[in-house]
Amino acid sequence: MSISGISSVLFTPPAGQGRRGQGAAGTGQAAETAPPGTPAAEKNLTSDQQSQLRELKKTDAEVRTHEQAHKTAGGPYAGGIQLEYTTGPDGRRYATAGEVPIDVAPVRGNPEATITKMEVVKRAALAPQNPSPQDRAVASQADATKAQAQTELRQSRSGDDQDGNAQGGGLRQANARQATSSYQRAASVTQPAFNVAISA
Repeated sequence: MSISGISSVLFTPPAGQGRRGQGAAGTGQAAETAPPGTPAAEKNLTSDQQSQLRELKKTDAEVRTHEQAHKTAGGPYAGGIQLEYTTGPDGRRYATAGEVPIDVAPVRGNPEATITKMEVVKRAALAPQNPSPQDRAVASQADATKAQAQTELRQSRSGDDQDGNAQGGGLRQANARQATSSYQRAASVTQPAFNVAISA
């Protein structure tokens, strides 16, 4: 089964700070004077750290909203939300990137089901307010798969119509032959009566 990630990367950590829970350099003081994540820890931050924290909180909300939109719209074809985190200067972890795996495989032998599925996949890819380039690539892939399925469906229906026309034509010919035969039998039975000579 082909799986493609829909992702957003909205936050770039400052130099010296990584993702997935790695802390920023220079945040040790706030953690020593107050427990991480408490209002007291936030008050001990420098103005630069407070600015960074505001950005992290905003990014966290945007990433979660973005990925939840994919998840909700993807329905049965979407996997679980996978987030990447950055530890803020307050000691808390904030989501700064994420993805939702989504099944983009065509439904084997069923172009109608494939078309329906690709419509869901495209809606899921473009569900967030600001789709990422990767989101748009998934939507394009869904369009291409849908177009291929539509072509297969048209060819299948065209073949059925030709078979139906051939069968219908054969049936009409058989019916015509049967009607002619019945008419001829009836005519042979009644013909002598029409040929009776009338004498004066």
